[in-house]
Amino acid sequence: MIVRNLNDPEVLETTYRAHGGAVARMILDRRVLQEIGFLAVATLPPGNRIEAHVDPMEEIYFVMSGTGIMGVDGEEREVGPGDATWIPTGASHELRATGEAPCVILVVASDRF
Repeated sequence: MIVRNLNDPEVLETTYRAHGGAVARMILDRRVLQEIGFLAVATLPPGNRIEAHVDPMEEIYFVMSGTGIMGVDGEEREVGPGDATWIPTGASHELRATGEAPCVILVVASDRF
């Protein structure tokens, strides 16, 4: 069994700036996963954005807290706690934090990259 906490050294060492606006950490990734690409958490400060980008894998963005505007291939929707957005492989996507608090998301990616 593998249990990871956001403050574990293995997680903290993966901290990076994600697509210009969020601070992200890989909770679980290919170092331990077999059929899932990764599970990450990203924190997007108020007013910041994850810039539009395309990834070579399917993803899900799950909003844990905060609010934002999620864009996928030109379609935009307001998102908040409990909302999950499916992002198909090759789709352009972005997220803009709109509230007064950070928008915190979990990102799950397929292993096709």
